[in-house]
Amino acid sequence: MTMLAGCVPFPPEFAETYRRAGYWQGKTLGEYLDDWAQRYGDREAIVGATERITYRELARRSDWLAWGLLRLGIHPRDRVVVQLPNVPDFVSLCFALFRIGALPVMALPAHREYEITHLVEHAEASAYAVPASFGNFDYLELARAVRAQSRCLQYILVSGEGDDPDVTYLGRLAAEESRAPTADAPDTPESAPLPRLTYDASIDEVRVQLSAYRPDPADIAFFLLSGGTTGRPKLIPRTHDDYTYNFRASAELCHFGPDTVYLVTLPVAHNFPLGCPGLLGTLHAGGKAVMAPSPDPEYIFPLIERERVTATAVVPALAIRWMESPLRTHYDLSSLRLLQVGGARLAPEAARRVRPLLGCTLQQVFGMAEGLLNYTRLDDPDEVIVETQGRPLSPHDEIRIVDAYDEPVPPGEMGNLLTRGPYTIRGYYKAEAHNKEAFTADGFYRSGDVVRLHPSGNLVVEGRAKDLINRGGEKISAEEVENLILAHPKVLNAAVVAMPDRVLGERACAFVILREGEDLTLAELVTFLLAHKMARFMLPERLEVVPAFPLTSVGKVDKKALRELIAQKLRQEASIS
Repeated sequence: MTMLAGCVPFPPEFAETYRRAGYWQGKTLGEYLDDWAQRYGDREAIVGATERITYRELARRSDWLAWGLLRLGIHPRDRVVVQLPNVPDFVSLCFALFRIGALPVMALPAHREYEITHLVEHAEASAYAVPASFGNFDYLELARAVRAQSRCLQYILVSGEGDDPDVTYLGRLAAEESRAPTADAPDTPESAPLPRLTYDASIDEVRVQLSAYRPDPADIAFFLLSGGTTGRPKLIPRTHDDYTYNFRASAELCHFGPDTVYLVTLPVAHNFPLGCPGLLGTLHAGGKAVMAPSPDPEYIFPLIERERVTATAVVPALAIRWMESPLRTHYDLSSLRLLQVGGARLAPEAARRVRPLLGCTLQQVFGMAEGLLNYTRLDDPDEVIVETQGRPLSPHDEIRIVDAYDEPVPPGEMGNLLTRGPYTIRGYYKAEAHNKEAFTADGFYRSGDVVRLHPSGNLVVEGRAKDLINRGGEKISAEEVENLILAHPKVLNAAVVAMPDRVLGERACAFVILREGEDLTLAELVTFLLAHKMARFMLPERLEVVPAFPLTSVGKVDKKALRELIAQKLRQEASIS
């Protein structure tokens, strides 16, 4: 089978090298779930707010749900935008889709109509999965708004149970008593017709039929989202082969095992908590994944105490928040052995406080949804863990640190990071023009990160080469925010830049030039952007009205000068206060 159109395959010679090395094992994500169910059986796999699911139950639920999705009309290679929070339904739905070769597109709970509409249309998604509501937000209303303007979206899938006839509830779709195969099971475009089965068919018969839908392990398993340095998020195609290596190798490096209790703190659709080692690495090791719907200390700390959590992954802003919380001393956190911090650089002064305040080992993780993962090792010296962001996961990860002309920089000097390897993509989905810029002719991915090589051999992340704002691990495309600000009738021009923040690392500051005679407040601008369905984490948190922008020698807006200007203003304000 050829790879999904619009995706860039690994060159055959590289694919063969990765198979010979044992990185790619020719097994699908669905087949791994079968192995885990057989190996770990009645051990707890997933813990949610109201339910505890064993490995065997997870496999059974995913199989019935897969059959229900097929009967509903979701076919192999159909794209399904999945916007579920940290709930067990996320896990069973994704494995059901993996089982039949349908492709999840991993959206985040914070996304709103602006982002979701783009994802649905770009992926040509036939289905969209949401909770009915979460965090005081009505996702059903969002789903209906997206479907009303979509050319391709047919099905709204809703977590749990309900009685709205306009949508399909996952709980009902996966129920065994209503999912027994019937004689009218539909044919699908890329498989043989299903045999006729009776209403009293067993789960074993269903599994036999599902085996006919086994995808090619070299094909796409799902899509992650890029942080997006230009425009809206791009789709990152990850194959079964490359991503199973991603979480297997990560789990081994991080010493995950049957006694691991992993707390899914960040939104599970992020690459970091999904497979670095994350949820999938925990399941592979036979551990238990605890789904946390909120990262707040008042929720997290009692959860760590109750479930005896041993490991979790956070962004720097959360690590700092946990360390500064007075609730830290009110709960028994002694089970926590490993705190992974990634998504943005953790300042050394904060890194030094992790062990004294939280009593666990810090592991810095520098990675990207496009592939390359760097970890500090658990036995690295404290100085290396505090000062660096790790070194590559795989012996076959290749990195180059280069100048603006792609020439190598001397060791220890800052340069642009290029990479390729057994789990790093060779191109974004349906982005031929952008791929020519984002990848070198010999297949190295231009990460956009500026790094330097530490004497230990680890990398130190110095910043971003392009204009991406990293707000506590959430990536904000300045261009995307600027495009919406420019739609405001009072705005003549706009430039969005990062301003420094002690806790989050960076926040967004909007510089605007107004039309003659107009004035604009930050509150007014925020109201306008929210009306255009922008996600809250992307909103500018400061507004600077200026008569003109500084320009570079070639006439472009000098964003470096704007960043320096706002940083200087913040320093002055801090000194006055």
